Amino acid sequence: MPLRIEKTIAEGKTVFRVSGRVAFEHLAELKAEIEGSGRGTVLDLEHVTLVDVDGVRFLSDCDVRGFELVHCAPYIREWIARERQS
Repeated sequence: MPLRIEKTIAEGKTVFRVSGRVAFEHLAELKAEIEGSGRGTVLDLEHVTLVDVDGVRFLSDCDVRGFELVHCAPYIREWIARERQS
């Protein structure tokens, strides 16, 4: 499944529901979609099926920028933590 992004506003926050792959070939699209968003932005990763190393680095950067990562699979959180340690 390719990347799909759905944008909504909930409780004063911008929520991007991400589905499919968060991989190198889809990052430009995802970056363009969330451009200009800052604190208070939520990335809902419940329906993410696959990430690659570039996707993990991107999600790590989003987390550092103050984006809230919700419904993030434990293996992705662990991978993010490992990337930050290296």
